[in-house]
Amino acid sequence: MVGEFWENFRHNLFKPLLLFFYAGFLIPLLGVKFEFPYVIYQGLTIYLLIAIGWHGGEELAELDSSSIGTALGFMGVGFVTNLSIGLLAFVMLRTLTRLRRIDAATVAGYYGSDSAGTFVTCLGVLASLNLAYAPYMPVMLAIMEIPGCLVALVLVGMLRKRGMDQEGNTADEPGYSPGPAKPHDLAYELQHELEVEDEEKMALERGYVEHEEHAHGHHTVQSSVQTPSPKGRQPGLFSKELLHEVFLNPGIYLLFAGILIGFVSRLQGTDVTSPDDRVFLDLFPGLLCLFLLEMGMTASKKLKDLKVAGPSFIAFGLLAPNVFASIGIGVAHAYSMALGEPFDLGTYALFAVLCGAASYIAVPAVQRLAIPEASPTLPLAASLGLTFSYNVTIGIPVYIEIAKLVTRTWPV
Repeated sequence: MVGEFWENFRHNLFKPLLLFFYAGFLIPLLGVKFEFPYVIYQGLTIYLLIAIGWHGGEELAELDSSSIGTALGFMGVGFVTNLSIGLLAFVMLRTLTRLRRIDAATVAGYYGSDSAGTFVTCLGVLASLNLAYAPYMPVMLAIMEIPGCLVALVLVGMLRKRGMDQEGNTADEPGYSPGPAKPHDLAYELQHELEVEDEEKMALERGYVEHEEHAHGHHTVQSSVQTPSPKGRQPGLFSKELLHEVFLNPGIYLLFAGILIGFVSRLQGTDVTSPDDRVFLDLFPGLLCLFLLEMGMTASKKLKDLKVAGPSFIAFGLLAPNVFASIGIGVAHAYSMALGEPFDLGTYALFAVLCGAASYIAVPAVQRLAIPEASPTLPLAASLGLTFSYNVTIGIPVYIEIAKLVTRTWPV
């Protein structure tokens, strides 16, 4: 077993997908004067989300009635699992690190969500290994992204009720400044974002994505136009704008749009992603390699933000994905045993990735809108610089081997 584990691990670690990630990761470290064109990054993200959704929708259309119940049940299990992981992350951060409560709550929200980039990387690894997975897993990607947003909002709402100053400090934290907190004036910030967005729309002749956060070296895909809040008013934690950001952010929308299009297309007898399809199948591995090249660059740039976080926070970013992914594998296997139906190995791996990954698109968008007091750099440094890097290089092959061990030890 040990020999098999090492051979598979060594083989997976040097696949072309990961070699592209390593190449991108080294670019900032070596001082190579190269910037990945942002418009190409946007195009790759759009392509990958729609391709995954389209193929998943076609596979969903082939499910029989008995499998639909299994899929819906597993989606509910996944939602509750990520909700629990978000709360567990908050407890771990408060116990193991010196983060402020508001920062711990925000980081917990990131880990209670999932990562589309890690998911598509796992799909590429599974394809190279010829490992099958349940066709409804792309839907799980969208469903399991939402709990982290809710965890962050609820925890921050509780902190505000117990008393928090305008900088996000509670009464027992250093730097707490008692007195009424000034409402955050989002009007100017949002108006500025709109102006930058309009400039990029004209330059790129595009009409629905927001600007890159150049200052942090991080890309976010957010809703097209935010209506500025009235001056001096901060959107409520569960306002219409915020709920729209949680449930209808562009990532979720594009994924569900692809799923619906693929589902309807297959029902009508149109098989777009057939084995000889050149766009959605043949190009997928190559475009995924380019995506990972860019993600390697972004992850490497985020490492510098960890200097102020401390060793315990760094340890959390590297160890938490193993804990949460293992919980995911255990939950998936328990659900499989309860059904009396064995899952494919790829299903375990993808579910582990959905539990062990951290958001870098949906939750940051929610944080910018509803939790301006929290640090914008610490959560992204952990989710991109540490957890994403760990998952796509070491984590995925490790999770596959853990799933093999669990299914062999406790067969369904």
